[in-house]
Amino acid sequence: MAERSTAAVDVADTSGEEPLTAKAGKATDDGAKAEKVSGGEKDAARTDEMRADAAEAQPPELHSGHKLARRYRLEECVTRLDGFSSWRAVDEKLRRAVGVHILPADHPRARPVLSAARSSALLGDPRFVQVLDAVEENDLVYVVHEWLPDATELTTVLANGPLEPHDAYQLVSQVSQAMAAAHREGLAHLRITPGSVLRTESGQYRIRGLAVMAALRGISCEHPQRTDTEAIGALLYAALTQRWPYENDAHGLTGLPKGVGLIAPDQVRAGVHRGLSELAMRALINDGATASRQEQPCTTPEELAKAVAAMPRIRPPETAFTAPTPYQRTGYQQGSYRQSSAHNGPSARQTQPVPTPPPPLQSRTGRALKWSVSALLIAALGLGSWQLADTLLKRENDTEDPGNSQPSGGAARKPGGKPIKIVDAAEYYPDGQPQHPEQAQDTHDGDLSTYWRSKSYHEGPDLNPAFKKGVGLVYDLGSNRQISSATIGLHYIGKHTTVTLYAANSLSPSEPLSSMRKLASGQTAGTTAKIKLKQPAKARYVVAWITAMPYAPRDEFSDPGFKQAVTEVSFTS
Repeated sequence: MAERSTAAVDVADTSGEEPLTAKAGKATDDGAKAEKVSGGEKDAARTDEMRADAAEAQPPELHSGHKLARRYRLEECVTRLDGFSSWRAVDEKLRRAVGVHILPADHPRARPVLSAARSSALLGDPRFVQVLDAVEENDLVYVVHEWLPDATELTTVLANGPLEPHDAYQLVSQVSQAMAAAHREGLAHLRITPGSVLRTESGQYRIRGLAVMAALRGISCEHPQRTDTEAIGALLYAALTQRWPYENDAHGLTGLPKGVGLIAPDQVRAGVHRGLSELAMRALINDGATASRQEQPCTTPEELAKAVAAMPRIRPPETAFTAPTPYQRTGYQQGSYRQSSAHNGPSARQTQPVPTPPPPLQSRTGRALKWSVSALLIAALGLGSWQLADTLLKRENDTEDPGNSQPSGGAARKPGGKPIKIVDAAEYYPDGQPQHPEQAQDTHDGDLSTYWRSKSYHEGPDLNPAFKKGVGLVYDLGSNRQISSATIGLHYIGKHTTVTLYAANSLSPSEPLSSMRKLASGQTAGTTAKIKLKQPAKARYVVAWITAMPYAPRDEFSDPGFKQAVTEVSFTS
C-alpha cells in the first residue's frame, strides 16, 4: 500500500461561509451541465451537448515526461475522455507513484472537479483513495491522488471467480460503512463499480474517485444515497454470482438472461450464502420489500451497513487439515498374541499340547543346506572383492591419464537438463512503472549483443522498497514445463545482483507477486546468475524478479547508478 502523503492539500474556499456539506453539494452542479444518472431523450441530448462543449476545451499537448508544479512527472496516460485525461505520474519530491486527473481551466467541468476534489480531501477517511492535491495553474486544473500499486481492482478479482462468503461479507461491510461516513458529510460517489473498488494485499477494500469521478463525467442525481446503495448491492450481487445483476454485460461480467428480471443470487448460483443473497436483494430492490422474507429495502448506505451488522458474523474458512491415519497397534500390544478367540466361550475345547520342534538345522538335510549356503556366501564375497578391486584400478588409471576430463574421486556427473524453449517474453512491472518493455524479446533471441536494461537508481545495491521494490521480466514457456534450473546472463558486474524466480499465472505485467509461487532465488557478482531449484517444479509462466543491482558508470544508454541489463535467459528441465 502506498504511503500517504504528508503534503498539504489545497482546500481553500473563497466563500469561507458554507460548510463541507454545502460545498459537496456543488461537486456536480457548480457551473457545469451535469449528466443525469437516469436515461431519457432529454438527458441524452443534454449529454451530447455537454460532450460537444467538453471536446472544444482541449488541454495543451501533454506527453510522458511533462512536469506539473516542478514536482509531478507524467509517466503514462491511462484515460483520455471528454476533454480530460488521467495519468500515472511520479511525485519526485516524495519519490512515489501518484495518479493525476488533468483538465483545461476553461473546461465546463473544471470548477466542479476542483470543488469535488477539495471536499473529498477534507473527508480524510483512509477507506477512500486520498486526494493529495487540487490545483489550478497555467491554464490547467489537475487533481493528484494516491496510487496503490499493490492493490487489485475488484474487476480483476471477480474475473477469477465469485468470492467466498467471508470475502463478500467483508466487501459489503467495508464499502457500505465507508459510503455511510461519506454521505454523513454530504459526499456521494455515483459511480461505484467493480473498477472503482480496490482490494489490498491485507484484504482491505478502498474506494477511489469519491465525488471526483462524478464531477469528471458530469453526473448528477436526485437521490444520491439511493443510487450509491443500489451500486453497493450490485457489487455484492456480482461478488456472490460472478454475474452483473442487469440484462446488459458490464465490467467483464455477463448480465442476467433477458426477460427474466432480477432474480436472487442463490437462484443464479448454487451454494450462495442465503443471508448475503437476501441482503443484495434488499439493496437492489428499493421500491418495495423482497418477496422472500418481506424485509424492508435498504435505501441508504447507513441502512445497508446496519443490516450487515445485524447479520450473524461470517467467519473466514478454516485452513484445510487432513488428520493423520490413526496408529494401529499390533496384536501383541493389544494383548491378543497367541490367544484363542473362544477362550471365554462356553464351548471352548481343551488346548492340545504342542510338540517341541527339533533344534534348527540339526537334521541331515539341514546340515547339507547350511554348508551349501556358506559356500555360496564365500563365492559371492570373493566375486564382489574382485569387482571392487578392478573398479579402483580403472579409476586410478583414468586419473593418471592427462587427457581424461572425468573428475577423480567421485562419481560420473549427471548429464545436464534439457533446455526449455521460451515462446514469449514481456517486462514485468506491478507498480505500473515500466523500464524498457520493447526490449524484453532481446533476452531470448540468442544474440548476446542485444539485451534488456533497467533504469539507473541512486540507492543500491538493494532497491528501496518504498520507492521501487524491483524490476523484472516474465516468460511464457508455451505450456506447463518442469523446471529445474535457470541461467540469466547479465551485462553489468559488481556486488551484487539478486534474482528470484516466481511461477506466475499469466504473461501480465501487473500480476501481484503475492498471487505467485516462489521457486528459487540466487545472487551473483558476475555476468551470470545460475539459479537451481531445490525440487523441480512445473510452470508455464516464470517471472525473473531483480531486487538488487550493482553500481555501474555512465554508458551510451544510461546515467551512472545502480542498474542492470539482462542479455540471455534460459531454463532447463
